[in-house]
Amino acid sequence: MEELIEYIAKSLVDDPTAVKVRRRNTGSSIILELRVASQDTGRIIGKGGRVANAMRALLQVQESSGSNKRVILKIV
Repeated sequence: MEELIEYIAKSLVDDPTAVKVRRRNTGSSIILELRVASQDTGRIIGKGGRVANAMRALLQVQESSGSNKRVILKIV
C-alpha cells in the first residue's frame, strides 16, 4: 500500500525527494500519512480533490482484497 501511494505521489510532484509515506496501525484501521513539499500539496490534492480521491479509491480496492481493516489516507 505504501509503495503504491509513494509511486503515485513521486510521479506527480516536482520534488520527489520530499515524498514520505508513514504507516500507522490503529485498532480497526490503517492510517497512511503522505507528506510532500509545501509547493506540491496542490498537485497531490488536485482540482476539487480528484487526485486525492482517486488514490483513496485505489486503497479501498486494495483493502477489499486483503484485510478487514479500513485504510485512511491523510495528506499532511
